[in-house]
Amino acid sequence: MKQYRQFEPVLIADFESEEWLHPLHRHNHYEIIYISKGRGVHHVNQSEIPYSAGNVFFVGPDDEHYFDIHQSTRFVYVKFTDEFLHQQDAHFYRGIQSLEYLIKRRDLHLSGFQFSSQDQKILNNLFKVIISLKYDTAGNEPLIWLQLIAVAGILQRNLPEITDMNGQSKNMQAIFCFIHKHIYDPARLRASELAKQFNTTEDYIGRYFRKHAGITLRDYVRGYRNTLIKKRLNNGAYSLKQIAAEFGLTDESHVSKLLKKDKVNAGKSN
Repeated sequence: MKQYRQFEPVLIADFESEEWLHPLHRHNHYEIIYISKGRGVHHVNQSEIPYSAGNVFFVGPDDEHYFDIHQSTRFVYVKFTDEFLHQQDAHFYRGIQSLEYLIKRRDLHLSGFQFSSQDQKILNNLFKVIISLKYDTAGNEPLIWLQLIAVAGILQRNLPEITDMNGQSKNMQAIFCFIHKHIYDPARLRASELAKQFNTTEDYIGRYFRKHAGITLRDYVRGYRNTLIKKRLNNGAYSLKQIAAEFGLTDESHVSKLLKKDKVNAGKSN
């Protein structure tokens, strides 16, 4: 399968085509794809999603996809890497958090977003601004970042919440989504709180999660949170104090202890 690699932190592409020229492929970056005009079918991970003007798709490195164009289509792409996501000012926590949630919520990669009429107008205008910034992406990175924060906010407030519990896969999908959304608020991720959210008991949700995820709820939460923390530390733009504040941890030493424990556990598993 074709693998596209992007080394620039962020790129913007804006083009119209009557025929899709790329094979089924993956890439090492994230893509927010806006359909400015046209219609057809977006093939993602063996799923087929019809598209039309105004639709937005979010695609990550683990996704394989291509488009089947039925009517001449204008695509607007914002392609960004982890480097771009975490080189931004650490004060933009909410924007980073929104994007991280969209990245992690894989069910959204298999569908187009449905927007209110007002939010659709806002998105259309945001992508017009994004297109105007494409000629100097390096110089316009701070402005592109601000547009991405706004787009992520619109996408997140139009998300369908997964609350129905019909079947094992949806159960686990709902639990994972809840964890990813509230990873910055430890109090919301206690077993007692999850039990209330999913109308069950604390003991049951712990056993259920371990049975179907192959890992304890506590270990999954710690592992996911530590992955996000390590990305911030590797970038060098965040202090331990800022990270502790963002993730609702007591202080810098709490962050260090979590990472040290994670390293010890990794060594034992090897």
